[in-house]
Amino acid sequence: MNKPVIVALDVDNRTQLDELLEILGKSQDVNIKIGMELFFNQGEKIVTDLAAKGYKIFLDLKLHDIPNTVYSGMKQLAKLGITYTTVHALGGSQMIHAAKQGLIEGTPSGKSVPKLLAVTELTSISDEVLANEQNCKLPMQEEVTSLAKMAKKAGADGVICSAREVEDLRRNVGTDFLYVTPGIRPAANSHDDQARTATPGQAGKWGSSALVVGRPITLASDPAASYQEIMEEFNQNVQD
Repeated sequence: MNKPVIVALDVDNRTQLDELLEILGKSQDVNIKIGMELFFNQGEKIVTDLAAKGYKIFLDLKLHDIPNTVYSGMKQLAKLGITYTTVHALGGSQMIHAAKQGLIEGTPSGKSVPKLLAVTELTSISDEVLANEQNCKLPMQEEVTSLAKMAKKAGADGVICSAREVEDLRRNVGTDFLYVTPGIRPAANSHDDQARTATPGQAGKWGSSALVVGRPITLASDPAASYQEIMEEFNQNVQD
């Protein structure tokens, strides 16, 4: 079975969304990410509508607040039929644990509990920003590994990280954990605002569990072809 490429639907209206989904193919064959732009424009109805059509949905709102608030928020998100959702790992172990409990308690009977993914360091964060703006004394790889270990212990199902960090994470955190990687750019594409990027083939070789890809697909002249090319390159190189 192919590992998934999750298409980031970073559009701000239903017309653009419907056009893009029509191009990408059948709902059961496409994994999608709904982020802040689309969710804040369309609300939870867009999530429930697409879940009802059979899409596997990664709802990426990156909750980061006190544990009780995140727990309550996750109880509500768990009702929407999503497959994955996110918190910021920097919110700490108590917050991550509370998020997981909220998902468990909010999931309707008979439905699968959404996977909880903790964002380590955004792929737009460079080594310089980590050191000089976040005032982190650890090198990037050590910081990401530390956050991933903490998130796993607190009950997360995986992390969001750069593909460049996955090999080390698999060695030090384990292979029984999800490593979902954004910042994916085919060799011919611009890096845009991403600092820690990788090609689909590199991500597969290094052991990413799933890719999150937006602009290289959604802004391509042929989004369906771009999606298939990225899927094929990723899975031809995938490491178990």
